[in-house]
Amino acid sequence: MKPVIDIISVIRRLNGSFPKREQRVADYVLENLETVAYLKQNEIAQAADVSVATVNRFCVTLGCEGFRDFNIRMVQSVAISLKYLNADSVDSSQASQLVSQVFGTLVETLNLASNQLDGDRLELAIDALANARRITFIGVGGGSSNVAREGAVRFFRTGIPAEAHSDGYFQRMLASTFGPGDVVFAISASGQPAELLDSVAIARQYGATTISLTRSGSELSASVDISIDVDLPEDQDIFKPSASRLVYMAVLDVLAAGVARKRPDTVRETLRRIRTSLIPLNKDSDPKPIGD
Repeated sequence: MKPVIDIISVIRRLNGSFPKREQRVADYVLENLETVAYLKQNEIAQAADVSVATVNRFCVTLGCEGFRDFNIRMVQSVAISLKYLNADSVDSSQASQLVSQVFGTLVETLNLASNQLDGDRLELAIDALANARRITFIGVGGGSSNVAREGAVRFFRTGIPAEAHSDGYFQRMLASTFGPGDVVFAISASGQPAELLDSVAIARQYGATTISLTRSGSELSASVDISIDVDLPEDQDIFKPSASRLVYMAVLDVLAAGVARKRPDTVRETLRRIRTSLIPLNKDSDPKPIGD
């Protein structure tokens, strides 16, 4: 696998230090990011008033194998980068407006998700979790790994051993120790990470139950025993935090509440013990979130 090259950043970093003719190519590329990835080598050479050989040398200077490699990397980089490179003015909304925008998006996304959730699948997931010997939540990346940790926090309170892991190697090793009665709960907004797909496959071959919280039609959704599918659009405002992670946490709350109601005596005793352990720290017995 080739190393990832942020081709735009490389051009910017070297800008001004290229040989004279290659600098012409760099200037043209930076001024035409939206279109240059779709031009042929001779078209770039003609537009920058240089030879085709100069364009190829420019590509090699950037660390590419040649123009074809440069072209592939530019297509990939531009597809991701354009909305971040957009020079439009930033909306400097007041705090009160930001509250309305962020909370409004969250409410809309929660409503959208609630209409997509399949009650039968939720029941299957709740039954599997309520009868689990142990539960491991797995996710990779910032959002999903944080949601996985939230899952472990929610479910250990039900009296079921629960943990969360985001390291792909450790996930694979742990999955190989699972068996009937164990549950692996994989979380991913994209449903594509190889680490999760591998860990789920390993756990399933040893008889563990696998559950996912992901988008419909994804590889992860298709690879587990029970998939809770939610398709959530990402806000085009790149400065606004994603609402999807909060929706995922809400889904976990639904599952935890369902599990608690299936094992009320155990959950009551577990919560009582947790609350009792915190009395010396909280100094009073007023209602508070457990673990504040």
